[in-house]
Amino acid sequence: MEEDYITRRLNNLRKALKNRGIDGFLISNPINCRYLSGFTGTSVYLLITMEEAFLITDFRYREQAVEEAPCFSLVSLQGSLDSTLENFLKKKRLKKIAFEHNYLTVYWYETLKNKLSGLELVPLHQVVEDLRTIKDIKEIKLIKEAAHITENSFKKILPYLKPGVREEDVVLELDYIIKKEGARKASFDFIVASGKRSSLPHGVASKKKIEHGDMVVIDFGIYYNGYCSDMTRTVAMSHAGNRERKLYRLVLEAQKRALGGIKEGLSGEEADELARQVIFKDGYGDNFGHGLGHGVGLEVHEEPRLAPRSKIILKNGMISTVEPGIYFSGWGGIRIEDMVLIGENGCELLTGDLKEELIVL
Repeated sequence: MEEDYITRRLNNLRKALKNRGIDGFLISNPINCRYLSGFTGTSVYLLITMEEAFLITDFRYREQAVEEAPCFSLVSLQGSLDSTLENFLKKKRLKKIAFEHNYLTVYWYETLKNKLSGLELVPLHQVVEDLRTIKDIKEIKLIKEAAHITENSFKKILPYLKPGVREEDVVLELDYIIKKEGARKASFDFIVASGKRSSLPHGVASKKKIEHGDMVVIDFGIYYNGYCSDMTRTVAMSHAGNRERKLYRLVLEAQKRALGGIKEGLSGEEADELARQVIFKDGYGDNFGHGLGHGVGLEVHEEPRLAPRSKIILKNGMISTVEPGIYFSGWGGIRIEDMVLIGENGCELLTGDLKEELIVL
């Protein structure tokens, strides 16, 4: 990661911390550590003050830390974290340290509180995560490439989908394809759900064989240079009846309505309503039981959430999925999911062109 990107992120964090009266911020979430430092190792803590930035890691990662995080001063982990911090903080004479309220365990909080007597520990919630919602130019480029690899991988899995092939075998083949296309690994356990099982929004692949007439939901994503993608397609095996085609067009219309209206300034709830009202108007509101979308970045599920009661305000530079779906227990389900980059006057589709008709293989 280029130093100017890291410098800007640290400056944005310090602006968020200003006027809170703290001496430093201890960051223990490895994803947040990577975002702020560029360090990709698994043993890492950051301590950010208003003037300095320190990376704490053990002997195994010292050389890697020097290479990947040149904006940070290296602190060697000596024994446990609490012992290392006790010695280091005494030298720095810090008195009031914030910690990640949504990540640090109760055990470690109690340990640090007992060990660092005289030091005030202040909980902060979602501070770095809020910064991560706005993607910079480099992040957008990486996520676009991840989306491109995902789209190409979907095209290449289609010839493999045939009656008699097991769902879990589709996953194995798709995992091979994404890596051949340039992915580091899957960003989550792939969902391949066919026939009646497609009514499960998170139907992890089973030993069920795909059959003639099945609707097949394929939901997958990748990691590319640390950044994620997420895409869902629903296809029909061999043939599709009037009901399948009608419901697919309904879900597609809901997605298109959302894609045409999502922009900076809407709340997550308002964005969700764009698609939900289409499905609700047709009488299937109870069959759309999840939110319209979620943010994608260093994690495959992050802010912003596009869902009922989500008050987050969409901003230029956010990336989110748009994934309406309808599900019927005992029959099946349909979901279409794409990623979008939110802008001032609309959103940019990142995962290819929309299909006007259901794909029948």
